[in-house]
Amino acid sequence: MQDRHATAAIIGAGDFIGSAVARRFAKEGYTIFAGRRNADKLAPLVESIEAAGGTCVARGMDARREEEVVRFLQAADHAAPLEICVVNPGANVNFPILETTERVFRKVWEMACYAGFLAGREAARLMLPHGKGTILFTGATASLRGGIGYAAFASAKFGLRAVAQSMARELAPKNIHVAHLIIDAGVDTAFVRERIKARGGQDALDRLEPDQLMNPQSIANAYWQLHVQTRDAWTFELDLRLYREPW
Repeated sequence: MQDRHATAAIIGAGDFIGSAVARRFAKEGYTIFAGRRNADKLAPLVESIEAAGGTCVARGMDARREEEVVRFLQAADHAAPLEICVVNPGANVNFPILETTERVFRKVWEMACYAGFLAGREAARLMLPHGKGTILFTGATASLRGGIGYAAFASAKFGLRAVAQSMARELAPKNIHVAHLIIDAGVDTAFVRERIKARGGQDALDRLEPDQLMNPQSIANAYWQLHVQTRDAWTFELDLRLYREPW
């Protein structure tokens, strides 16, 4: 493992995609700052990274609160220059339009769009003096099209994609690589498996074929590949889907 003397900040370091991305960058020698609402839930991630010889700092934070985002990223940059910021808060909900309350719509927007703006802006502010950096936003199928029951989630993800596009155009000439990843498939998480079971029972889970759900580690590898691209061939948008995913 190479000590890169740089930090990768993961906002939304959940148990699956966020943690997999954190472990992937830690493997490459980056100091990891991992943030999520409940810092206690980061203990397994910290233990796994440290057991592999890496460094991971866990912080409790609310990605919708400007002062908490600023404090988190400034602490990451103080530990070692901030080189990577991954914006990965989850906000996937499904409600029929007549059951979508004002509160639901607003909260989903705050988590899936507004939080991305806060994190992206502050990361850019810290990276620009260093002359380089990578900011990666996690998108979804809903970033491209709305679906039944997804008015809140899709509108927020559409907005996040627009934030990322605007940032990419503005920051690329300043050597900041901004990219947006569309995760266009079910990811192998406890949440997804519970939904499959709720729809089809235990038999539906038992019938899952190999590679029918996306492995978080495979997603993490894609994040790493984006980061190491040379700037003469930067990718803005990368869509990931299963070999069997209809699209």
